[in-house]
Amino acid sequence: MTTRIISPTGRGFLLLDSHPTGCAENVAEMWSQVRPLDAHHHPVALIIGSSAGYGLAATIVGLARYGICGVGVCYEKSWSARRTATAGWYRTIATSRMAAKVGTHMEFVNADCFADPTKTEVLDLLAQRFGPVDYLIYSVAAPRRADPVSGDTYRSVIKPIGQAYRTKTLIFDDDGAPLLREIEVPAAEDDDVTGTVKVMGGEDWARWVDALEERGLIRPGFQTVALSYIGSDVTSAIYRRGTIGAAKEHLEKTATTLNARLASGPGGRALISVNGAAVTQSATAIPGIALYIGLLRGVMGEAMDSPIGQFTELWDQLVGTKRLELDDHGQIRLDQWELARDVQRELAARWQAATPENITTIADIDWFRDEVRRLYGFAVPGVDYDQPVDPDLAWPFVG
Repeated sequence: MTTRIISPTGRGFLLLDSHPTGCAENVAEMWSQVRPLDAHHHPVALIIGSSAGYGLAATIVGLARYGICGVGVCYEKSWSARRTATAGWYRTIATSRMAAKVGTHMEFVNADCFADPTKTEVLDLLAQRFGPVDYLIYSVAAPRRADPVSGDTYRSVIKPIGQAYRTKTLIFDDDGAPLLREIEVPAAEDDDVTGTVKVMGGEDWARWVDALEERGLIRPGFQTVALSYIGSDVTSAIYRRGTIGAAKEHLEKTATTLNARLASGPGGRALISVNGAAVTQSATAIPGIALYIGLLRGVMGEAMDSPIGQFTELWDQLVGTKRLELDDHGQIRLDQWELARDVQRELAARWQAATPENITTIADIDWFRDEVRRLYGFAVPGVDYDQPVDPDLAWPFVG
């Protein structure tokens, strides 16, 4: 056992270490927000991207509310002599333990979800332990992807399309003080759009469905959902009309194709869930999004719908506890609280008015900073960060 005191060191929104106890407490807190239902049947679920953000929330709600079993796939780093394991490593351990306490079982595979050997490993595990899949949740945000057919490596970028984009953005200095800056993001070049679509679009989602179908692991009534985001007009130039937006459009077109195929084949459907804003590690990398979410919290306060709240609604609709509600494009919308006209009107006014002098009064900066630290297991109430902990925790047993 190698114990040491772990502190939140890093730069900006990126911390270099994660706290095992804090990450476990975060999972326990998320779990406590879920009201369980009497589940006589344990649906089999495959969740791609199960260790962080929306995918973590989908995993926890599925386990705690409906007693799902199955496989979660994520890609995390273990402990080394220089660094702790990633936060997702510790969150996965805690999620596995919580699942065992309520009498269900989730296997977690730590591997590149884009790679064919990973698909083979996961499908073998499903066939041996769980059988055909009822639900596939696809929640992937990644910097790169190796195409398993061509072998080419594609990279995702966060850039506007057509022209450079100048925006206000929020950063923190080394002491954690908020700084409001104006930056210019250059326009996408050459293969930036193609690369981002290859990584963040629907191609790999479709390959997972293909792989399940080929192995006979799709149960009648199968439902698969890919998670997406539209967001505000305030951030649309860098998000919805940018390279990421192009990838989301591809994801949505993939849903249409998959839905038609599933309906005419093994039975089932493919859907897009458009989620509301949340503080995630991937979101903090997008220029302007940190400021946007801090302002959104300033406008809405506790009325912001948490990822746990959003995925309780999603699971309820998928399972049939509530009626499935689709918009005119056939999508599940969990973002209407964020896009309400009065909310967006006030948010846009605050965005225009934001200055370095008033940013801490019109945006909830303290909340946002703590939420970023909580992603890594810090700023968690009840955790004594002066106590040494063991960062070398083993991945949950698979098999």
